[in-house]
Amino acid sequence: MAEDAGETQQVLAGLRVLEIGHFVAAPFATRILADLGADIIKVEPPEGDPARQWGEQIDGKSLWWSMHARGKRSITVNLKHPKARELILSLVPHCDAVIENFRPGQLAKLGLSPETLRTARPDLIVAHISGYGQTGPYRDRAAFGVIGEAIGGLRYLTDHPPGTVDLPPVRVGVSVGDSVSGLYAALGVLAALWQRDRAAGDGRGRTIDVALTESMLSLMEGMLPEYGALGKVKQPGGGGIATAAPTNAYPSADGAWILIAANSEPLFARLMTLIGRTDLIGAPGYDGNQQRVANSATLDALIGDWSRQHSATALVALLEQADIPSSKVYTAADIAADPQYRARGMVREVADPGFDRPVLHGGVVPHMVGDPDAVRWAGPAIGTHTGEVLGELLGLDDAAIAALRRDGVI
Repeated sequence: MAEDAGETQQVLAGLRVLEIGHFVAAPFATRILADLGADIIKVEPPEGDPARQWGEQIDGKSLWWSMHARGKRSITVNLKHPKARELILSLVPHCDAVIENFRPGQLAKLGLSPETLRTARPDLIVAHISGYGQTGPYRDRAAFGVIGEAIGGLRYLTDHPPGTVDLPPVRVGVSVGDSVSGLYAALGVLAALWQRDRAAGDGRGRTIDVALTESMLSLMEGMLPEYGALGKVKQPGGGGIATAAPTNAYPSADGAWILIAANSEPLFARLMTLIGRTDLIGAPGYDGNQQRVANSATLDALIGDWSRQHSATALVALLEQADIPSSKVYTAADIAADPQYRARGMVREVADPGFDRPVLHGGVVPHMVGDPDAVRWAGPAIGTHTGEVLGELLGLDDAAIAALRRDGVI
């Protein structure tokens, strides 16, 4: 491996996963596993993963890539080359799992179906991530994360209430559909490994089928039960919560937004005391959550009138003193400076040889208490570890690796 595993011994040390993915979903799944110590061998085309070109760049190098591909070993393989199939199959016996996110059937066209992969390792875990899943009438449709978010119900709900604006439904500001499906794939791989090696102990390979659409639908809380029983279509709520009040973002005197969540009886009483409206505690229209939800617009306006009288800093201090859940709506600058994030290593500087300065990364989630919590290395340059991996796992010497390069296989 690229470093002495004995120096870190994270919780997944010894697990090896072959990533045949691009863009976001499969690479996100493997990044989570890499953060926990797994050896991720990322297969890239010779020109690199297209995500290397995403986001802000310095001298043509993506800052996002530094975090997106951290802890992985990058090898280049031209999967369209006739000899690529043999090379991949020779790596598979050294891996516990393969995670991929091509369109359904694409790996089979390359001669790398799960059945073929398992001729090289019968107990291999294979995780597919695709737009709609490996089966069903939509399986062959093109999809990205935003499509999964739309069909999964999220895009409809991330909007202002109907009739308040004449703009398209708002997108969540990150590729949440891809990331959530990646999380499910990582969970599926670990569950399959547990079943294979411990619970059943049958040594049997298993296949995981994760769809972007289904990953998003699984987050939609009571949306389907309420429609099924009541015929009620859940509507977007803007900054508030349709089932709880008061909970919303309120303006400060200096133009910031402060989230205030005071939707229990004790919290509502504290907030009304803080803003000088103790007369509303237990009053008709405000006695209990359901009454407050029915009058949420009036309540939000009242709280907003109070919040506009104070700066963001003053509001946060007042609300914290009253022990009311609250926060400024954070920007990247706020996150980078936050002492809580810094104390827990959730904002950390990571050395990256691609830049002349450390790169600010988000930390490792979940925290494994008592185990090392390390970012082993930043996202590597294209093919950094090709020679290392082929020499270590396959025993190829420099001449054999040079021949593969000359033939355009790697």
